Amino acid sequence: MNNSVAEKLKTNLHQSLTQIGSLTECCLLNFPDYHNIGDHLIWLGEISYLTEACPTKIRYTAASIYDFSDEEMEKKAGKIPIIFQGGGNLGDLWKNHQEFREYVIAKYRDRPIIIMPQSIYFQNQENLKQAADIFNSHPNLTLFTRENQSYEIALKYFSNCQIFKTTDIAFQLANTSYLTSLNYGQSSSILYHCRFDEELNKDFSSAPIFTLSNVVQADWVSYQLGRPWKICESNLVNAITGGQVMGLTNELEFMLKELQPIFNSYPVIFNSLYNCNHHRISWAIMHCGIYQFKQHKMIITNRLHGHILCVILGIPHIFLANSYHKNQSFYESWTHEVSFCRFVKDSSEINQAAEYLLDKSSQYFHNLS
Repeated sequence: MNNSVAEKLKTNLHQSLTQIGSLTECCLLNFPDYHNIGDHLIWLGEISYLTEACPTKIRYTAASIYDFSDEEMEKKAGKIPIIFQGGGNLGDLWKNHQEFREYVIAKYRDRPIIIMPQSIYFQNQENLKQAADIFNSHPNLTLFTRENQSYEIALKYFSNCQIFKTTDIAFQLANTSYLTSLNYGQSSSILYHCRFDEELNKDFSSAPIFTLSNVVQADWVSYQLGRPWKICESNLVNAITGGQVMGLTNELEFMLKELQPIFNSYPVIFNSLYNCNHHRISWAIMHCGIYQFKQHKMIITNRLHGHILCVILGIPHIFLANSYHKNQSFYESWTHEVSFCRFVKDSSEINQAAEYLLDKSSQYFHNLS
């Protein structure tokens, strides 16, 4: 389906990120050393933007406080700008990300720090005040927020920072070689793509919440890869790209074998980047998500990047509210014009929204024939 909105958002992203100014080299922190496909979409969007749209030399990367090295960063990069991964973890819901961010911002006040597009959510006001004190004490901190409500929070509390609003950086991937146009034999099923963590909206937790037929329920397929590994180890890259991870389901083993040619065709730019295995594994995990979504005629998702991936790929979908403002605010800020999406806050509206999208999709393909 037409995804002109994705192209418009990519243009908006580029216009907004020009606020960074001239950037010839940087450190890129907070690599997702876990299997959430959404965060790998963000990471690859950042790699694509920094290396191709800027272009910028990435001198050092790290995942978290556990593999970050002050000495290594100084050795490889010196006093160059630090960029933090975007996403939905600026707050106290995912504390390890915020603690790492605050540690670096407090320690490195002698260089610019840029936080890529983030959603902001603090459950505890004292934690928000602490973050504000640390952020506002930095003399050159730029924060990009990715939807209206987070932008308002940032303006109110982070008064000494440069604050901008733009869309999620995963839209950098729209219409790029990072995504494949291959079709994987779409079935007649509907995927209920549902998270069950801290961001689950409890209004959608009771089952069944809809009475549609031929529904398959699953979170990101990448979570079947098991416990998080230390991504920088090459043996994990080889295991995933070779489909040889122990204990996988038959379906996942089949998927990994099907995708192996794509895994092996990752952009050659990765080879010249610091810790290239970071980017190779993101490439593999992203295509697991693309493969998963393209199996179905429609998606129902409560994940923001389930929605974003559907928008980029042109897949009809229903977008559900999460536990706080992130999903609804993002939809209202950027994607409310997507014709093949319906945002739903009340579970009683899902069936009607699904029938509308299925009918619209049927008409679309009928007109093409």
